[in-house]
Amino acid sequence: MLRMAGEILDNKGRGDVSWSWPPIHPEGRKFGLIAAGISLAAAFLAWETIAWPMAFLTLGVLAFFRDPERVVPQDDKAIVSPADGLVSLIAEVEPPMELQIEDASGQRGLAPGPVTRVSIFMSVFDVHINRAPIGGTIKRVIYIPGRFMNADLDKASEENERQHILVERPDGLSIGFTQIAGLVARRILPFVKPGDMVAVGQRVGLIRFGSRVDVYLPAGTSPKVLLGQRVIAGETILAEVGTQQLIEGISQ
Repeated sequence: MLRMAGEILDNKGRGDVSWSWPPIHPEGRKFGLIAAGISLAAAFLAWETIAWPMAFLTLGVLAFFRDPERVVPQDDKAIVSPADGLVSLIAEVEPPMELQIEDASGQRGLAPGPVTRVSIFMSVFDVHINRAPIGGTIKRVIYIPGRFMNADLDKASEENERQHILVERPDGLSIGFTQIAGLVARRILPFVKPGDMVAVGQRVGLIRFGSRVDVYLPAGTSPKVLLGQRVIAGETILAEVGTQQLIEGISQ
């Protein structure tokens, strides 16, 4: 199986870590520079009513585009979360047709039939870098224009601007997931293309501002997360392949 590049850390204390400020993704640096430039210009002109709000906006932009390192579980059965955020929906659904039908080469995608879809809502306060739930080959990247409704709504999966990604492991296991734009989001930026090899937890894309990611688990696999639970991209295990188990929790 493909492994995440980087130092190996384990539960035996091996490895070396230290705290550091999370880096800013290059996609966000230009927005931060623009906001900072406006703030400095306003301060130079003594327009304090503009300078201070733009200074806070600069910090907000840089925080939004932060790109922290993640410690990715190295377990062949694990399907990790592709996004930071709140598990807002869990439902039995048919995968999108774009992930099922044959591609240009005649290769079929996900098998038809109901599977479990786990939806993760990302607020503007969450990290918006998305990561691969498994390691393998990118088989499809399909962009679909659409509306910009609240990404927390169930129908956003079918009506909002979105991008489907299909990853296939060397053993044939395929996972499909969908990046969905929301009320504020206005661009879905992919980092990968069909044919690319990715490791589990590798960065695969970015959605600007509040949005959502849907993950379609393989048949016969139940989620290990609950509604209302917060998950971390590249670290939280959403499910274990072939494991079906009822998990319950109490909201407190």
